[in-house]
Amino acid sequence: MGLMEQRVVGGARDVEELLKKKPGLIHRVLFKLKSGNAKLYELQKLAEQANVHVQQVEEKILDKLTKRHNGVVALCHEKAVMPWNDTRKILLEAKQNDVPCRIVVAANLEDPHNLGACIRSSLALSVRLMLVPAKGSCGLTPAVERSSAGTLQKMDICRPGNLEIALKELKEAGYQIVGLDGASETSITDFKFSKHLVMAIGGEDKGLPPYIRKFCDSVLKIPMSPEAHSYNTSVALSIGLYVSA
Repeated sequence: MGLMEQRVVGGARDVEELLKKKPGLIHRVLFKLKSGNAKLYELQKLAEQANVHVQQVEEKILDKLTKRHNGVVALCHEKAVMPWNDTRKILLEAKQNDVPCRIVVAANLEDPHNLGACIRSSLALSVRLMLVPAKGSCGLTPAVERSSAGTLQKMDICRPGNLEIALKELKEAGYQIVGLDGASETSITDFKFSKHLVMAIGGEDKGLPPYIRKFCDSVLKIPMSPEAHSYNTSVALSIGLYVSA
């Protein structure tokens, strides 16, 4: 996932300050595997409370990122992401006030170029914000920034710690949730879209995850020539957003 390209903050003191003051800038925190260090254990709890993804790794991985880590490294985004509580308030108010609102869920996008292109298309096609799971997706790296052609800084992005809870709350609030999958039997051209819409896509290799599918009101396919295997993720999203507008 391009660890070497992300901005790195190493050392317990600096990581702790970042977790307390700017947790939205952190993609994930890497801890030395089986360190037995009480301070690192406290930092892990702090990260989890801030809904920041944590991961245990071999010390040699931390050494490749920075020699000044003392057992912990924070990998940072190019921009701060929105916390779910603030995001939920915005989306629920839009529904309550009957303001049209479209949301994109991008899951399992490990390729920064794909994620950047999805951000660019989402902004161009009037998406209010994007939900990108904290787990299983690349961070908002310089490569994502470049691929987005500058739109990363203009698009509101939330990385909920638990996307299942987020989708459950949106569904209960009355949002229509649809997924895109080429294997579906239902064509996107035959579907009636709501003005309060969540459109979900998955990575090209893994597709739409089951934990997202179970919340979908429908999973749709985009017609294409039988000679073609599939659409690129960002292309499929662009078509889906255009058709649903």
